[in-house]
Amino acid sequence: MSPQFDHVSVVKKSNVYFGGLCVSHTVQFEDGTKKTLGVILPSDQVLTFETHVPERMEIVSGECRVRIADSEQSELFRAGQSFYVPGASTFKIETTEVLDYVCHLEG
Repeated sequence: MSPQFDHVSVVKKSNVYFGGLCVSHTVQFEDGTKKTLGVILPSDQVLTFETHVPERMEIVSGECRVRIADSEQSELFRAGQSFYVPGASTFKIETTEVLDYVCHLEG
């Protein structure tokens, strides 16, 4: 896992969700693909995200519990791991520490 992305464009305006608990920026690559780089702040609140395209969430630092779509169980993910969410779906995420992530938009 490379610590940086080279030869990209970054959208200046941030994406802010849940009153600032999650903030990300969109990164556009020369081949037309996009990713978002973001931070989720610790909270007692479970955050629910909707996906439009398939997403692979790569955890850069921290750890979180994730429940995808209607799954009954959540799974723990730590730095260096990732999870996949289908398009037109949802996932719930919770963290008690600062979580850095890369969202690979795969659609």
